[in-house]
Amino acid sequence: MSTPNARLSTRTMAFVLAGGRGSRLKELTDNRAKPAVYFGGKTRIVDFALSNALNSGIRKMAIATQYKAHSLIRHCQRGWSFFRAERNEFLDILPASQRVDENKWYVGTADAVTQNIDIVDSYGVDYVLILAGDHIYKMDYEVMIQQHVDTDADVTIGCLTVPREEASAFGVMAIDESDRITSFLEKPKDPPGTPDDPNVTLASMGIYVFKWSFLRDLLIRDAEDSNSSHDFGGDIIPDIVKNGKAMAHRFENSCVRHADEAPAYWRDVGTIDAFWKANIDLTDFTPDLDLWHKEWPIWTYAESVPPAKFIHDEADRRGIAISSLVAGGCIISGTEIRQSLLFTQVHTNSYATLERTVVLPYVNIGRKAQLKNVVIDRGVEIPEGLRAGFDREEDLANGFRVTDSGIVLITQAMLDARAAKA
Repeated sequence: MSTPNARLSTRTMAFVLAGGRGSRLKELTDNRAKPAVYFGGKTRIVDFALSNALNSGIRKMAIATQYKAHSLIRHCQRGWSFFRAERNEFLDILPASQRVDENKWYVGTADAVTQNIDIVDSYGVDYVLILAGDHIYKMDYEVMIQQHVDTDADVTIGCLTVPREEASAFGVMAIDESDRITSFLEKPKDPPGTPDDPNVTLASMGIYVFKWSFLRDLLIRDAEDSNSSHDFGGDIIPDIVKNGKAMAHRFENSCVRHADEAPAYWRDVGTIDAFWKANIDLTDFTPDLDLWHKEWPIWTYAESVPPAKFIHDEADRRGIAISSLVAGGCIISGTEIRQSLLFTQVHTNSYATLERTVVLPYVNIGRKAQLKNVVIDRGVEIPEGLRAGFDREEDLANGFRVTDSGIVLITQAMLDARAAKA
């Protein structure tokens, strides 16, 4: 076991649950799990949980994968291979591999840990931090782990403070004056307020701290219960709230801000609208999420590419980008780009215009294309003269996905189907 007086983060492993599809992202998760979806110009969503753990001092991690995991596994192998076993550092990738039963994949979030108990045992840790791999935020987990130890809790749950009228979309906590959880409610119609403010509710972030010996015994008992769905939110947490000591940890106490007045930033980018908005928000003059904050960097796979290049300087054919993020390897050839975000190796051609558009890697945008309020999937070839984001009926006729708020998603399969009908 770990040395008792060592820093708590060195006595902790992070177990990242990254097996979910994220079906609300529609075609963006046809070929990749939600944690592997691109975000912010060069990172993937999973990089935020992993970077938070690393920056918090945790160097023992495991990632449980299941749905279409190749993209996620490849990214972790390329971008997170710097851990050294001789320094007692690990990053294990744990695909659902029928280790317990040849007919049994991961059947719930708790089961994903249960099936890997022997691997967690081998880490020799005192505490386990369970993380969702599909949210955007910066958080010092050491603060939460310290609270868990100080309060002698059976589980400590990371919680967002949200307005009561918005809390019905979450699993929420009723707490007492000491932040002890008295009940756990899944998407209630009338969410409870908090003792210090009846207008707000604490909502679960899907982040849990356990003492490993306690969780280990609980998981074994849960595995033997044929009536359990083997899920943390559905089974494990409600059982502890009822029979043990569950404490709430407020995110604002451990969130990492780039300035004292900055908000406690957390986003679930689980819909096309939310994904588009969170990316476009990064183009603001002072974004709420600061990717330039050197004291809490977001680590990722850094592809070796040349700098972005802007060419042509004529009246109607000028390579420019205003209030935008443009990644390395991009060539902006006679294109006007405004309030947009371009990932690695995007090439745009003359007389095209992009406004409030999110372009994933390896996209080529043809001449005279006009794009507004659009998300373009990786590797798409935008044909010459294509218009998207200006006329809803035209976009739907082209086979594109259009959200209720008017955001357009374009994939190569959609363009291929459009071409086949032409």
